[in-house]
Amino acid sequence: MESWKWRGRFYLYRWPSQRALKVLRDKVRTATSRSRTERPVAAVVAELNPVLRGWAGYFRKGNSARKFVAVDQYVHERLAIFTSDKHGLSGRNWAARYNYGWISRLGVFRLAGKWHGATAHAQR
Repeated sequence: MESWKWRGRFYLYRWPSQRALKVLRDKVRTATSRSRTERPVAAVVAELNPVLRGWAGYFRKGNSARKFVAVDQYVHERLAIFTSDKHGLSGRNWAARYNYGWISRLGVFRLAGKWHGATAHAQR
């Protein structure tokens, strides 16, 4: 594992792998598939939150902030498209209809801000 130095300390230079991101995206895609639009959005969020919470807990050590933001954006997009399909709305203007306030009111677990920079050695 590589490390990088910031403010006199060495930090781990690691983040989630492409395979780990693909597995998470597959779980989100399955939960928000178009064939499951009969389910309420709250049930989909209740299914996704433990997955997101566990994934964040496992990968929060290191340098995962950018990957966490990318996952948050992906979850937001999938939920907005799912809700658009559920309500019969077409088009790619979901970003205007389903903004950050909407996803916050749903109670979706957000990964951004949940990472902790792990030092490469024990602190003294």
